[in-house]
Amino acid sequence: MDPLAAKYIGAGIACIGMGGAGIGVGHIFGNFLSGALRNPAAAAAQFTNALIGAALAEGLGIFSLVVALLLLFAV
Repeated sequence: MDPLAAKYIGAGIACIGMGGAGIGVGHIFGNFLSGALRNPAAAAAQFTNALIGAALAEGLGIFSLVVALLLLFAV
């Protein structure tokens, strides 16, 4: 197998984590919205938790992007 093709395949596999991060953020805010509609009084207290969860999920997506870029551009 060509080493360049292996780099592209590895970077593509690493990018799956970015899609997973998008799905995770969607679940976080979807569940937050569902809970906020059921109990609007508690929504303000839980919004900070939703933001922290979204930031952690996006952090994992950024890590997968860094891994993909390292696979593509590292020697």
